[in-house]
Amino acid sequence: MLEIPATLPARFLRTPEAARFLGVSCRTLERHRTFGTGPRYRKLGGRIVYKIAELQAWADQGLRRSTTDPDGGFIPLPKAPAQGRWP
Repeated sequence: MLEIPATLPARFLRTPEAARFLGVSCRTLERHRTFGTGPRYRKLGGRIVYKIAELQAWADQGLRRSTTDPDGGFIPLPKAPAQGRWP
């Protein structure tokens, strides 16, 4: 009989699944990836995959309690930084 491990390996999502998970379009996620403002990802062969925990951690950067929350997080728009200001 097969034994199931106590902990399963991390599940990875491809871009369309990750976009649905975050509630954004695939194009938005691709632009974030291009400009380095999005969640961390892995490249397995020619495929881009995201670990669910990484998606959650990135989304949590924008966590706020109110619109006036000075300590609230911020998720940048998926655009190139000002000229000469790449991270």
